[in-house]
Amino acid sequence: MRKTQSPQNLQSSRREQNSNFQHGVSSDNTNKHHRKSRSSLRSFKAAVKKVVGVFTIFIPRQRKATSKGAILDGSRNNSDHVGGVSFSTELSTGSTTKSSSTKFKHSDSHGSSSAADGQVGLLNFSIEDIYKATENFSPVNRIGDGGFGTVYKGRLRNASLVAIKRAKKNIHDKRLSTEFKNEIRTLSQIEHLNLVKLFGYLEHGDERIIVVEYIGNGTLREHLDGSRGNELEISERLDIAIDVAHAVTYLHMYTDPPIIHRDIKASNILITEKLRAKVADFGFARTAPEDPDATHISTQVKGTTGYLDPEYLKTYQLTEKSDVYSFGVVLVELMTGRHPIEPKRPLKERVTVRWAMQRLKDGETVIAMDPKLRRSPASTTVVEKILKLARQCLAPSRQSRPSMKKCAEVLWEIRKEFREKTFSSSAAVSTSHLSDNFLEKNAKKGLHRSLGLEDGNGHKFISA
Repeated sequence: MRKTQSPQNLQSSRREQNSNFQHGVSSDNTNKHHRKSRSSLRSFKAAVKKVVGVFTIFIPRQRKATSKGAILDGSRNNSDHVGGVSFSTELSTGSTTKSSSTKFKHSDSHGSSSAADGQVGLLNFSIEDIYKATENFSPVNRIGDGGFGTVYKGRLRNASLVAIKRAKKNIHDKRLSTEFKNEIRTLSQIEHLNLVKLFGYLEHGDERIIVVEYIGNGTLREHLDGSRGNELEISERLDIAIDVAHAVTYLHMYTDPPIIHRDIKASNILITEKLRAKVADFGFARTAPEDPDATHISTQVKGTTGYLDPEYLKTYQLTEKSDVYSFGVVLVELMTGRHPIEPKRPLKERVTVRWAMQRLKDGETVIAMDPKLRRSPASTTVVEKILKLARQCLAPSRQSRPSMKKCAEVLWEIRKEFREKTFSSSAAVSTSHLSDNFLEKNAKKGLHRSLGLEDGNGHKFISA
């Protein structure tokens, strides 16, 4: 990205130009004075350069020593393939945008860096470290399966938990190889609170490993199915929807070039212990065209049945609006609790999106509402508003769909109104409760006075 000078820098530059101009037309005495000053300045700069020279030699040595003592310090096999990443921190957004010029390279170790200076690097590890972390890929540590391979829980030498994705062992499978490289390339470019973080990757013989942060509270789909214990309340579902909207907005707007996820779905949304969301699985991700005049990418259709943009299916033209469509399906899932396709339901209810949109059209939002959700005027209003947003996301034409940024803004407004309503109703209940207590106490006082047990000032008499 092209850097522009800040107003302060421009002002400073102008002041220097004015100062130089004034020196150029000054008297001879003044010029002599400035020549002496410049001579002194040159001597000072020479001294500084010597000091800087010492530091430029010293600093790399320190870094080299640090890299040897990385978090995972196992021995490295020369056949291991690893990747290097460079990036810069954007303080204005609180996110970290990694360089789009990520290169895959053969090296003996990952470059690691401290999180304290605002950088997050890839960790050092060998295939032996992976075996130890997963106890030789023990079935006990197996936490999931997918088209790419199997996911294991692992514990690194620094005792931190990670998720280790192990690709299927068919090294001649071009599709799996592409997905592996896609996921690494995408994860190495992103750094966002609501996106799963990459810790490192490894190729060793027929083993292809991706190490990412461990999220131990299951997927959104598992929570909606009730297999994770407590059911999600409407406020928690709203938070999750906003988290996903923020994550995808970041991919579309704050990476360079923009990234299209292509597989936004409930089973790719991981839920933290605090019931917040992180988007995962970037095997299908694609970067948008760098040409500003290009409107789409022509590509083979990838994604999951029930979430796929129908226009993308027809035209093979991929845009960010394909993610918006998939997000619309997720919104319907959040509000109804149903899977996108429900083969065991009656014919009219099998495609959940169609059924939910019909209920919305007929003014029967309550029927579409997940039975696990508590009914109240505030929660019903939220469901109706989110289904209306989903309807916009699911528009047949991509031009009619909102951007992910717009979706996030609408959801923020819905949450704000919901919280205000909830707060005002809670305050009303609390006031009503206090009022009832006050009336009850006054009634007791009146009874005591009528029985002669208490005087008008509230003093009780001792009965004989």
